[in-house]
Amino acid sequence: MSMMDRIKLNVSNLDLYYGEKQALKKINMDIKANKVTAFIGPSGCGKSTFLRTLNRMNDLIDNVKIEGTVEVDGEDIYKNSDVINLRTKIGMVFQKPNLFPMSIYDNVAYGPRIHGIKDKKILNKIVEESLKSAAIWEEVKDRLKSSALGLSGGQQQRVCIARTIAMKPDVILMDEPTSALDPISTAKIEDLIFELKKDYTIIIVTHNMQQAARISDDTGFFLNGELIEYNNTKDIFTVPVDKRTEDYITGRFG
Repeated sequence: MSMMDRIKLNVSNLDLYYGEKQALKKINMDIKANKVTAFIGPSGCGKSTFLRTLNRMNDLIDNVKIEGTVEVDGEDIYKNSDVINLRTKIGMVFQKPNLFPMSIYDNVAYGPRIHGIKDKKILNKIVEESLKSAAIWEEVKDRLKSSALGLSGGQQQRVCIARTIAMKPDVILMDEPTSALDPISTAKIEDLIFELKKDYTIIIVTHNMQQAARISDDTGFFLNGELIEYNNTKDIFTVPVDKRTEDYITGRFG
């Protein structure tokens, strides 16, 4: 394995239960640094649940039990990890833009401020760099003080990405980030994801197989809480090993 393929996250024998119901079964997966990894599969197959185990978002749900290990840079995040710190390191972008009812500027500056950055010059720089990285600066630079909720859905989602970037994470999780957007906004976010992998490890859940094929380096196919197949994206889509992957990709079910 070359330096190019450093492992960023290592998941081994991960089981997740909601009460008695097992939602994830023995997931084993190495996720490479500075790549885009996509999770595909029918609705309710565990891909979003799995995504949320990677920054401990499932901790917020009652009677969830998790067994197995999730390591980020070799450190088990369920053992002795500070959750606040972890969620700084592993940012998350949700399906629907979830901006705060405040200005564009304040949305992006929110995280850094909470982490004690008060200097206006530094905040200005973080806000500008983050909005530039999220490919939205040119559209909003003259209206930073106006409400973020006045933006279109696609613009709001890019501001959400800027807000995540402002925290300088290592990993960005995206849970169907374009499913609520029109094709033009979707294309902008796909271009953006492609750019962002230079600096971040990106993990995206998508129900859009074409999207996974276009933007990801590796793809995992989930079905009924199991990781059926995981490989580089080209192989998953052209020479899947498992019949169930092939059936899903060719549209025979799901």
